[in-house]
Amino acid sequence: MVHAVGDPAFEDLTARARIRDAALRLFAERGIDGATIRDIAKAAGVSAGLVRHHFGSKEALRDACDAHALGQLVRIKERAVLEGQMANPGFLPAVHPTVLLLNRYLARSMVDGSRAAASMFDDLVELAEQWIARHHPGISEDPRAYAAVLVAMQTGLLVLHENLSRALGADILSPEGHLRMSKAAVDFYSHPLLSPELAAQAHAAYDRLRAQPSSTAPPRHAAEGAQR
Repeated sequence: MVHAVGDPAFEDLTARARIRDAALRLFAERGIDGATIRDIAKAAGVSAGLVRHHFGSKEALRDACDAHALGQLVRIKERAVLEGQMANPGFLPAVHPTVLLLNRYLARSMVDGSRAAASMFDDLVELAEQWIARHHPGISEDPRAYAAVLVAMQTGLLVLHENLSRALGADILSPEGHLRMSKAAVDFYSHPLLSPELAAQAHAAYDRLRAQPSSTAPPRHAAEGAQR
């Protein structure tokens, strides 16, 4: 969990964990560039020197926040899906504030075009591929591509959060908007849009296209037009 500043549980954390949690909240609120080491130290109740002692730089602190955010989301998903906690009436109210915070953090982190954002996407794909191999083996003949597309679809909701929020009439990073988006996602994943027959036809069509040597080459008339 990510504890709020002022929460008694926050005070029980180690200094390193307090710094990480304070940084994650400020990064989620202001963006990576908008939160300084001094701001983070003040929010964590420590000195700027102690922040540098534990993490060395803001970039390293961000890496720690990335790893913690991903780890927390995976753990929450495992509890919900694998441990059956979704049926527990107290589970979602308990974890929802953390999920919202982590989504706000990811939304900020994924759009800045940095090396860290690219690395986070790659980490998400690795985690998704491992999850598929462990819990849904055989779901796709190309599990790497399946994992990458799945992550792109899920993170795309956050990257496009302004457009999606406008369409839903509520901020998807708020409790109301996030719940509406999440219920729609459940419907999306639980009701296939393609029948097994149509899916088989589509796979066969793509396989035939891939088998054609010229499938990656531009049409002849397009190539001739580009040379004129």
